[in-house]
Amino acid sequence: MADAILLSDRGLIEITGADATEFLHNLVTNDIRSLSRGETRFAALLTPQGKIISDFFVFRETGAAGDRLLLDCPLSLTDELLRRFARYRLRSKVEIIDMSAGHEIVAYLDGAPTGEGVVAAAPDPRSPDMGWRAIIRKGVADARGDRAIYEARRIVAGIPDGLVDFDYGGAFPHEANMDRLAGLDFKKGCYVGQEVVSRMQHRTTVRKRVSRFTSRNAAPAQGSQVYIGGVDIGVTGSRAGADGLAFIRIDRLSELLDAGHTAEAAGVALDFHPQS
Repeated sequence: MADAILLSDRGLIEITGADATEFLHNLVTNDIRSLSRGETRFAALLTPQGKIISDFFVFRETGAAGDRLLLDCPLSLTDELLRRFARYRLRSKVEIIDMSAGHEIVAYLDGAPTGEGVVAAAPDPRSPDMGWRAIIRKGVADARGDRAIYEARRIVAGIPDGLVDFDYGGAFPHEANMDRLAGLDFKKGCYVGQEVVSRMQHRTTVRKRVSRFTSRNAAPAQGSQVYIGGVDIGVTGSRAGADGLAFIRIDRLSELLDAGHTAEAAGVALDFHPQS
């Protein structure tokens, strides 16, 4: 079995009840109705202004009372998500519970999980390079894999971490690359913040994004300002060796690169990698 890597900064929320699927489908950025057992969807809950409150992975399992949806989410945002969901619950027949205390989120980069204690597991929908994610009963998984390996793969895949690479509550889904990471469904209909997301997709050019770079020495520390041609275009985030991510003005980067300038942060030259 592939090495298990514990993602200790992840929590778990359970949504059950007759209306669980419709309740979540009508709130988040991805299609929950068509979600099957054995897969997971990357999605987010947004503010009405279209900013990311939290992103998460949604798994479906069969529960005694019908639908059972499991949200693998940032542990530090579980209380905020519970509060937001309670606000939208109204008369929906759902129960929403924090299950973090009894479960762990574990990554398997090079194969599917096996053995006891696996509650749900599926390939990571953001990139095949990220392997599988699993929800496992606490204390069961022999999760001794190196978290640094997971982070290095995430960075090279251009996948931001909202706790490091952008601010929850301050970034739009396109800026966090959710349009490139299977996190947005543009055909599902209305959800909170949908009009803003649709407008960014169809009517405007995204000016800011989390972008991957390779530095010509060790990547600069998180929080280093990125300059090109003397212009401040953003700030660095995650790093692993010479690779890193930075939240930058991609429009200004393109203009100044075309003018022959080189990007740098903390005195280190950076080569950015455009993504389609």
